[in-house]
Amino acid sequence: MGSWAELAATAAATAAAMALTSGARDDDVPWGAMRTAVFFHAHPDDEALLTAGTMAMLANEGHRVVLVVATAGERGLADLPHGEELGRARMDELHRSAAALGCARVVLLGYGDSGLAIDGGVADDRPDNAFIDADIEEAAQGLASVLKEEAADLLTIYDPAGGYGHPDHVQVYRVGSRAAEIAGTPIVLEATVDRDLLLKGVRLASRFYPAIDVRSFERAYSPRDAITHRVNVRKYAKAKRAAMAAHASQATGGAGDRTLGAMLKIPGFAYRFVFGTEWYVRRGLPRGTRLRHPFDGSPQATP
Repeated sequence: MGSWAELAATAAATAAAMALTSGARDDDVPWGAMRTAVFFHAHPDDEALLTAGTMAMLANEGHRVVLVVATAGERGLADLPHGEELGRARMDELHRSAAALGCARVVLLGYGDSGLAIDGGVADDRPDNAFIDADIEEAAQGLASVLKEEAADLLTIYDPAGGYGHPDHVQVYRVGSRAAEIAGTPIVLEATVDRDLLLKGVRLASRFYPAIDVRSFERAYSPRDAITHRVNVRKYAKAKRAAMAAHASQATGGAGDRTLGAMLKIPGFAYRFVFGTEWYVRRGLPRGTRLRHPFDGSPQATP
């Protein structure tokens, strides 16, 4: 994610805090039988940013949580140079994050990090095994084998835009969607962000950073009325923060502010509210559906 996008994301999280203080609930949702949820991400640290609270919540409820990453993130922005050393460091960080969240298993699919061009598109100097160049069916079969082995009840992927458009995130949507079809996984949730809150945060940030292109965020993530799940994860803020902190290589590096570095500076009492909701889209449900647990199948009344 570029520096301007990172500033906007931080501002959006601050805007989200205002919404979270009204109507959000802390009550537990009981589930009688253990289920298995597989969280599919593109790079180490993606899980900490988008789904960490949900993962910690499900693990705490007694469900089996499996984390699958497509790449080792060896081309991410960091103080270490691109390559195997950075990849190993980021995988170590991933395992520390997974432990903090209560994951039962971590799986690396072994594709190369595709990187990101300056304009946000596909990098020209990507490795031969770049995830973005992988055959969809072949990659999906690899993920489907994990889903079948785990008898997964739920798979999380990204929305079709890949959130903010990173090529590897778009590929997660394609590969994950097909893998769920192959394995017959009954619940597929697209991890996303409330675009309405994002734009509110971006517009606020643009007052102080005029170079931010607000229009570039108008198609990012998902519109509010498309979001079906708003998961309250405030009780798991400490675990989510620990997952973010585990990815130390991603808190520094580059010329601008980094997302994780900025987020970890938020005081603990505020962090719980700022990052207290995680958003998902489940296709096939009516627009405007409001669910509050990943395994929930009945709409909740709007507060």
